[in-house]
Amino acid sequence: MSEQVHNRLSVVRAERKVSRQRLAEEVGAHYQTIGYIERGQYNPSLDLALKIAKFFELPVEALFSLEPFRPLTDEIYGRKTP
Repeated sequence: MSEQVHNRLSVVRAERKVSRQRLAEEVGAHYQTIGYIERGQYNPSLDLALKIAKFFELPVEALFSLEPFRPLTDEIYGRKTP
């Protein structure tokens, strides 16, 4: 069984004002696939994860992780999570 891949895709999409449809078209995926990835119902292939990272001009590890991401407010304001 594969491990869940955590992501910040919905946060980055909202920040950049990119719709699921547009992102899907840019990376060659179906818009529902983007939704499944965002909800953690589907792990992206390495190819798709790299295409998404390239589209947003971010390192792949800024978007995807095998460990849950800390809340952005904790990262920005330096609070340590237990």
